[in-house]
Amino acid sequence: MSHWTAALHDIATALVRSERKATVLTGAGISIPSGVPSFRGEKGLWERYDPAEYAHIDAFHRQPARVWQMLRELRQVIERARPNPAHLALARLEELGYLRAVVTQNVDGLHQAAGSRDVVELHGSYREVVCLACGARYPWDSLELLAPDETPPRCTCGGLLKPDVVLFGELLPRYPLIRAWVEAQNCDTLLVIGTSAEVEPAASLPAVARNAGARIVEINPHPALDADFTLAAPAEEVLPRLVEVVEEIRGTSAA
Repeated sequence: MSHWTAALHDIATALVRSERKATVLTGAGISIPSGVPSFRGEKGLWERYDPAEYAHIDAFHRQPARVWQMLRELRQVIERARPNPAHLALARLEELGYLRAVVTQNVDGLHQAAGSRDVVELHGSYREVVCLACGARYPWDSLELLAPDETPPRCTCGGLLKPDVVLFGELLPRYPLIRAWVEAQNCDTLLVIGTSAEVEPAASLPAVARNAGARIVEINPHPALDADFTLAAPAEEVLPRLVEVVEEIRGTSAA
């Protein structure tokens, strides 16, 4: 029996009995088993690419072709990635009616690919590119038709195209940020999964939720929070088991 089995039962019971439902906050850790590297830490992307030179909006304007080299490489990794059991488990919890929303710092779209419907993307998404001159948006796949041989690719207006992701030095999109705050303030459980919760403003969401009366559950092999429940294990192991326990309790309650 896992050392976190008892805690898992308590968390599942709270989810089933919840009136306000749970909100989820995810970071890079949930996607590592899918083959998407983290940005920080050992073997992180920033060990190979200095973020000041490759991931800052000023660097993009100074040397767009150089930055696009890194962006295309990351896009290739994301294209190969598939949802893992953690993503699928969260989609199932939403389907069962126990999640308000998934707030994610990831840009890989794996939550949507797994079936999650209400996903708040704090840092944008690789699904689209946006023109920095005229604001036009295009699906990333259309680059092969729009600018197949250009690096950096350009819009039909001549402006620079950039993936619709937030680089250092850019403001987060307003609506997702407001949504994240609303979901944190109105849940009774905040599941924090695969994130060190060091990068603002996502780092403040656990405090926002706690101040509104929510319990904090951290699922992370390397815990970083002062949570009410801490499951120091990989999300791809914990979350499918959480779904099983939720369904067991749900079935017992219905019977």
